[in-house]
Amino acid sequence: MSRFKYSVGPWNVHEGADAYGPEVRDSIPFEEKLKKFKEIGFDAVQFHDDDAVPNINNYTEEEIKVEAAKVKALLDKYGLVAEFVAPRLWFDPRTVDGGFCSNSAEDREYAMWRAYRSIDIARVLGCDKIVLWLAREGTLCYESKSPVDNTNRLVEAINKMLDYDKDIKIMIETKPNEPIDRSVCPTLGHAMAISAASKDPSRVGGLLETAHAMLAGLDPASEIGFALAMGKLWGVHLNDQNGMKYDQDKSFGVENLRAAFNQIKVLMENGFGENGEYIGLDVKAMRTEKQEGSYQHLINSLKIAKALEAKAEKFDYDFQKKCVAERDYEKLELYVMELLMGL
Repeated sequence: MSRFKYSVGPWNVHEGADAYGPEVRDSIPFEEKLKKFKEIGFDAVQFHDDDAVPNINNYTEEEIKVEAAKVKALLDKYGLVAEFVAPRLWFDPRTVDGGFCSNSAEDREYAMWRAYRSIDIARVLGCDKIVLWLAREGTLCYESKSPVDNTNRLVEAINKMLDYDKDIKIMIETKPNEPIDRSVCPTLGHAMAISAASKDPSRVGGLLETAHAMLAGLDPASEIGFALAMGKLWGVHLNDQNGMKYDQDKSFGVENLRAAFNQIKVLMENGFGENGEYIGLDVKAMRTEKQEGSYQHLINSLKIAKALEAKAEKFDYDFQKKCVAERDYEKLELYVMELLMGL
């Protein structure tokens, strides 16, 4: 039995379109996805605001809550819960230059409207966490924005969210680049600083995605450990990445098995999940996958994650201490590899 609870987003089952090609699979109805998520073994669902309320801009505040209640009924039907809601601030034309950090005051107001509606939706869905993936909060042309203004505007936006709901918690999902060139909050260290600068640091934490750490040239397990040491790791999105390229969202552990093991191991060692946290598997199917394989990347990732849990359970800490005392790290390194290879 897994010691963790796992979550997934509806976008993790997709049609396969990308910047260089059209859709290759048919859309799957939202309710069908929920049913399958439960069958596969997931416990919770992640949401953008417009995952829960499509065409959100066309509704009033009260209508948005009514639509969100329909989604809550579906979650209840399949024995699932909502983990978080995230305002999607990168598709609307008003967010082409960023949301909270846009040069346009009018567009910044729109971003706040989406943030407030995300909080409303979260409350209807029964969760208390908002995720900020700061997709376009940065610059494509350095001279177009001040990094000082960007940072201050982000803190200001977070403070407004904290004021709007006195119980909501905000998780900053960090990423160094893509779709913008220079992010306003590229690493968990930056997220911790933003938290400290907010009016209520106890309600602002971090969310680490494996691929995003790799894109920053950092080790994901070390980023996880840093946030854990700060008491600020409130969520993780595990996946994999073949080098510092675009964000690939490959199935967890398929490229860097030892790195994946260390991510699971540090989470286990520090009691992640004991306060209700989830491990999200933010993975995407290969574009070559056929319709019948639409969920296989989720099945694979969950299987690998649970297998690595079992490997971490077997880790010999006495042997580790002996190697450390003797400063024989080669022996320790071989032990880890033999553990992973089953030798």
